[in-house]
Amino acid sequence: MDIQNLLDDIVGAVQPHVGQGNVADYIPQLGAVDPQQFGISVATREGEVYSAGDAHVDFSIQSISKVFALALVLAFDGDGIWKRVFREPSGNPFNSLIQLESEEGIPRNPFINAGAIVVTDRLLSITGNAAHAVRDLMRQETTKVSIDTDHHVAGSELANSHRNASLAHFLASCGNLENPVDEVLDSYAKQCALAMTCEDLALATRFLAANGLGTDGTLLLSPAQTKRINAVMLTCGTYDAAGEFAYRVGLPGKSGVGGGIVAVVPNKCSISVWSPGLGRSGNSVAGVAALDEFTTRTGWSVF
Repeated sequence: MDIQNLLDDIVGAVQPHVGQGNVADYIPQLGAVDPQQFGISVATREGEVYSAGDAHVDFSIQSISKVFALALVLAFDGDGIWKRVFREPSGNPFNSLIQLESEEGIPRNPFINAGAIVVTDRLLSITGNAAHAVRDLMRQETTKVSIDTDHHVAGSELANSHRNASLAHFLASCGNLENPVDEVLDSYAKQCALAMTCEDLALATRFLAANGLGTDGTLLLSPAQTKRINAVMLTCGTYDAAGEFAYRVGLPGKSGVGGGIVAVVPNKCSISVWSPGLGRSGNSVAGVAALDEFTTRTGWSVF
């Protein structure tokens, strides 16, 4: 298969979708991003990389970082996190307070905001600096030492984080945070504000397509842990649109409100797409369309 030609074709095919939706203007720095951009990259299990469109433009990865925080917690701490976070789809918006209250401070899954805050809290306890731990994993897997937090985005996010602060304080009131709320929120914002390209993210996610094998040839996760992260990505990675994403794309995936999405074809490749315009559920309109095109044309799907 000529992956490069396929990606070039996809850039043209999704042009009618580029610019559709709305940028995440509730975070002012993200609201200023030009929506007329689209990039796509594929990293094969063997480490080959193919890119097209705006695949070398840095963007804020936002909730995609939750996958890597969870991977680190599982690698360091085993299955203990599952006593504090469930593994079920939420069916509610990613920042909902309602479900958290009704389920007595145990978030429905690690990819909604409440669940990710608990994962970040645990990573902070384990490493002393959760944001740096996620950043260092990204640098390791991409071999790109310049990857870092965009502090303008992190500051913008923290200044407008009233809903996340409410979630964190509620978690703390239920005894489901180990660290001070302000420290957890600071780590969470810096982790989400990592600036990366499509190519970076495809490379960083490659271990999930390789049974947990990292760039340096060592296991980041066991094959069983890798399978389980991919399973939670499939059922919970695109918020309350996970069913629609599975129907259209048929792969484990994780989106972020910066307009990025990563997806995994187990034993074959990882894919990263980016376009800032978001649909109602917070997923990139053009990004979902591109992944739909990719799996339809290749036939690569977990189904």
